[in-house]
Amino acid sequence: MNSRFGTAAVAILAACAVASYGYASDATPPAKKHPVHKKAEPKGPSVEDQIQALRTEMQSQIDSLKSDVAAKDAQLRQAQQAAADAQAAAAKAQQAADAQQQAITENQSAVSTLKSTVTDLQGNSVSLATTLSDETSKVKKEIESPDVIHFKGITLSPTGSFIAAETVYRSRAEGADINTQFSTIPLDASDLAKISEWQGTGRQSRVALKAIGKLEHFTMTGYYEADWLGSGTASNNNQSNSYVLRQRQLWAQAALDNGWTFTGGQMWTLATETTQGLSNGTEILPATIDSQYSAGFVWARQYGFRVTKAFSKQFFMGLSAENAEMLTPAGSSLPTNYLIGQLGNSGGLYNAFNATITYNPAPDFILKAAVEPGWGHWEVFGIGRFWRNRIYPNAPANASFAYNDDTGSAGVGASMRGALAQKKLTIGVKGLYGQGVGRYGSSNIADITVRPNATIAPLRNYSGLATVEINPSPRLLVYFNGGVDGVLRHLYNNGKEGYGAYNVSMTGCNTEALPTGNTTPSTPGSCGANTKDVQEGTAGYWYYIYRGPKGGLRQGIQYSYFRRDLWSGAGGPANPNGGAKGSDNMIWTSFRYYLP
Repeated sequence: MNSRFGTAAVAILAACAVASYGYASDATPPAKKHPVHKKAEPKGPSVEDQIQALRTEMQSQIDSLKSDVAAKDAQLRQAQQAAADAQAAAAKAQQAADAQQQAITENQSAVSTLKSTVTDLQGNSVSLATTLSDETSKVKKEIESPDVIHFKGITLSPTGSFIAAETVYRSRAEGADINTQFSTIPLDASDLAKISEWQGTGRQSRVALKAIGKLEHFTMTGYYEADWLGSGTASNNNQSNSYVLRQRQLWAQAALDNGWTFTGGQMWTLATETTQGLSNGTEILPATIDSQYSAGFVWARQYGFRVTKAFSKQFFMGLSAENAEMLTPAGSSLPTNYLIGQLGNSGGLYNAFNATITYNPAPDFILKAAVEPGWGHWEVFGIGRFWRNRIYPNAPANASFAYNDDTGSAGVGASMRGALAQKKLTIGVKGLYGQGVGRYGSSNIADITVRPNATIAPLRNYSGLATVEINPSPRLLVYFNGGVDGVLRHLYNNGKEGYGAYNVSMTGCNTEALPTGNTTPSTPGSCGANTKDVQEGTAGYWYYIYRGPKGGLRQGIQYSYFRRDLWSGAGGPANPNGGAKGSDNMIWTSFRYYLP
């Protein structure tokens, strides 16, 4: 910068000298005048002196300018340094301010966290106090009134047990207890039709116990259920009413987490309708007091081993192998040259007094599918049965050419049950049709006859039941059932042999027969036609007087009307599709206490 100022000064000085010299040499000389003699003035400085003086002055100014510039540069450097120092100080201050803000932010976050922690601690304290109170109440409840009993890692529950005080009135006597033998409803002209009966009993009281053990991948369950509807050789109503404990259900189960379930023991047949998938314990039974349930109801309780699979929450399938038994062959003019069963061998622990044990070649097989599409529970199933007897063609001469006759039969069934009107109304229908499936109908009419050559002929059976249940309140259930069990005719030799034969005499169906002695009733003489069907209409209610943590106190009344029709025969009523009939009006009452 100093060189620039020096160069400028020299240039200015040179310009001034040139200008002065030009002015002195180029000026037009003035006109000559006569000299005026004046007093001589002192001679001034020369041009060189002026130039020199000017140079000196310019140099002085240049030096002054240099000095000023140097001072300015120093001041500028000082200002720059001060600015740099100020900027550094500002940066340091900003950093300090940022650190302070960060500290403030962290402090605020810490304060917020502390407040949240305190709030959480307060909430946890309240929750802990609540949980502790709940756990204390739970422990106290489990000690004082447990829902289940814990035993070595499993839970035990007696839910399902109850004590029952019940009565039954029949306008036409059967000589029966609380259960009704539908297929022996007295004919209108019989001696029993002239007498009514009333019985009181506690035998339908029930004990139940369920054990559940949960493992990592499956759950084990054992279930026991019994009542007193069995009888021993000394059981009677004369004084102590010493009826024996009877097994209803005894089964064990392994339910895997992947939906497969394996169950074995005595249980409801897979043909019986359920309400939740195909799960044991969800069987839906008619809401009756009669322990024979209702005509048209499809059921059995027997040994079975079943495998079921829940493919989803809506679709289920199952297969079971169940104990088989044939009802005694029924019909008219049947041959006798065959062996199909015997009274139970008491040494083999069968009932040796009044039950025929048949020689079953295989179990009954039942295949079932259930669907729960969103409304209702729908089922369809099939039953496969197998039959055997030994035939003696040369009887009674000898046993030559005797052989075993093996055959089979099948039936199909379906059911539907669903709730309406916000679950205050429930409707249901179920049915079964097939050959040789009579033992699965509640009336147990007949399931086989025999041909003239003594081979087994399964009869065509049908069962149907419609149900309406009304729940106006959680405590009250009103129910209506209408059902029928029937057997179609199965004839040979121009209708003279088989089930429902046309030539059976019915001339005495409307005549009261004399009893055998004074303790054995008899059916009307000359009235040997086979039962065509049994129909029942039922209405009743159940009401919980109390239902809560202490159990349930329940009362119910049921009315049923029965009608049993016979197939027509010779000399009887003119109706070709029906012969004699029997009817009965029955009323039950029940008073029960249920364990919670």
